[in-house]
Amino acid sequence: MDALDADLSRHDLSVADFEVLTHLAEAPDRMMRMSELADLALISKSRLSHRMKVMEKAGWVRRQSCPTDKRGSYAVMTEKGLAAFTKAAPDHRESVRMNFATHLSAREQADLAKIFNGLMGKLRGDLHEVSGASQPSPSSRRSKKTTLRRTRTRG
Repeated sequence: MDALDADLSRHDLSVADFEVLTHLAEAPDRMMRMSELADLALISKSRLSHRMKVMEKAGWVRRQSCPTDKRGSYAVMTEKGLAAFTKAAPDHRESVRMNFATHLSAREQADLAKIFNGLMGKLRGDLHEVSGASQPSPSSRRSKKTTLRRTRTRG
């Protein structure tokens, strides 16, 4: 992870920032409920709140109140955030390839993708059970497919 953080630091991003921006870039209208974003990024709500403050200062994201739930809010990716994400993505993809994928055979990559997708599904399922949700959200299912697709194309 240190190597990934070092490579992203050239873009003033951390791995956690990139993860958050990835989910927002894939979300409809580049916006998502903060609680869902924390679940998808597999980080605590307090850690997400801290990262949001940093990214808000950089102008990459903004918070938006939820009109139907005064306690909830949305994370919204700005144009500046999309530009930062788009600029960093090729370097991040190359960093993942160089630091991980090149050290694994195609079979090992496929096995690892299967393992990680199973773990992510289990973790997300546990998070939804705790929160009282009966099934994963559509964006959660989409994220799993995207993660698998990314993992397959990195080799």
